[in-house]
Amino acid sequence: MRVKCVICDKIESLPGDSFQAKRLRNRPIHTFMCKECEERIATRTKERIATGNFRLYKPKDEEDDW
Repeated sequence: MRVKCVICDKIESLPGDSFQAKRLRNRPIHTFMCKECEERIATRTKERIATGNFRLYKPKDEEDDW
């Protein structure tokens, strides 16, 4: 299966019977990113977290009285 990275538009091929290929075929909302883009995003996110200005907003958990 040929797939295209949503960030850099690089075309790669995935084995047709792999889990990722099946997920992309059956659920169009899922997108594909190449390994280089995934690594670049991960390293830059870690750099932003290290600066101390990065905040990850987590949903507030509501306590159920029942």
